[in-house]
Amino acid sequence: MANTHLRVLAPSAAQMHFGPKAVQPNELPPFAGYLFETPASLACVYHLVASAVPGCNPNLTTANPTGGSRAIAIVDSFDDPTAASDLATFSAQFGLPPADLTVVYAQGAEPAIGPSAGFEIEEALDTQWAHAMAPQAKLYLVEAANNSFTNLFEAVIVASNLVAAAGGGEVSISWGSEEFTNETLLDSFFTTPGVVYVASAGDSPGVSYPSASPNVVSAGGTTISRDLNTGNLILENTWQDAGSGVSQVEPRPKFQDGVRFVVGDGRGTPDLAFDANPNTGVWVFDTNKFDGTGWFIVGGTSVSAPSLSGVINSAGGFRASSAAENQVIYSPFNRGFNDIVYGNCGPYIGDFALPGYDLCSGVGSVRGLEGK
Repeated sequence: MANTHLRVLAPSAAQMHFGPKAVQPNELPPFAGYLFETPASLACVYHLVASAVPGCNPNLTTANPTGGSRAIAIVDSFDDPTAASDLATFSAQFGLPPADLTVVYAQGAEPAIGPSAGFEIEEALDTQWAHAMAPQAKLYLVEAANNSFTNLFEAVIVASNLVAAAGGGEVSISWGSEEFTNETLLDSFFTTPGVVYVASAGDSPGVSYPSASPNVVSAGGTTISRDLNTGNLILENTWQDAGSGVSQVEPRPKFQDGVRFVVGDGRGTPDLAFDANPNTGVWVFDTNKFDGTGWFIVGGTSVSAPSLSGVINSAGGFRASSAAENQVIYSPFNRGFNDIVYGNCGPYIGDFALPGYDLCSGVGSVRGLEGK
């Protein structure tokens, strides 16, 4: 069974005491005074827009990403009956264009609603942040009947075929499990031509599957540190709880030969990273039967996978495979990443940020669209 890779900072907006704050106009956070991240603030931090506001304060930054084409398919478990309407609310709040979203039931019948709030919030997060980073891309939400690997991997097949039929794009995977001996038998699920698979690295030190597959781009997590007085960006550093490490099952893929002094003979994760610390999390709107309707602050590498899928989509490279995408990412001449050099991570917090590739954030977080 797979688990989601998200963390919710608070069960609901009401319990965060957002209510007394004045409601903000479009493109800014729904409530003033907080420093959680918006599509515009992270577009500023990651140089995804031409006009940057000094400090990238979420309460002052309004320029959103504008790119995207072809398709992004998001694979999740159970049903989120309000995914489309929640995405519309999110888009209206942040001044994004209406999304082109199609919900597909992987096993044919509409799935049941998940047994916890996390499954619904996961789908809201995935659709909203894929759209935030690639607002012109066609979105598919492919819902598996439940969170068994059997049904989720059937959903991966459906998602892959949808993306391939659209001319290429990305499949976003924000779930996983601990590694297991025969995981290599599943790697072939991530080989549809013209599809790049982006899988979250997990929310605890260690390696997760399918993030460990050599046929995916492994999406890790970072922390955005801000000045409490000004709201301005101080620096981006590691997130200690982000999934990371060297696989005990998968051998080192060719695209990591250049970093073999770090990963040794195994497949190292992650490949690159995005803001994922729930304490520096992102806004998500969800109509939730468990915790009620409202704005949630969400973190975890579940933020990284759809967001990085959107960034890669907007870059327009549309590689033939995840391995081809990783070959570009690991190119020694690629300068399209912020090198994370502060912090630590991993089991016993024994790995440290280093110049260049490290196990905390891979090659780093994104810097612009070039080299993606």
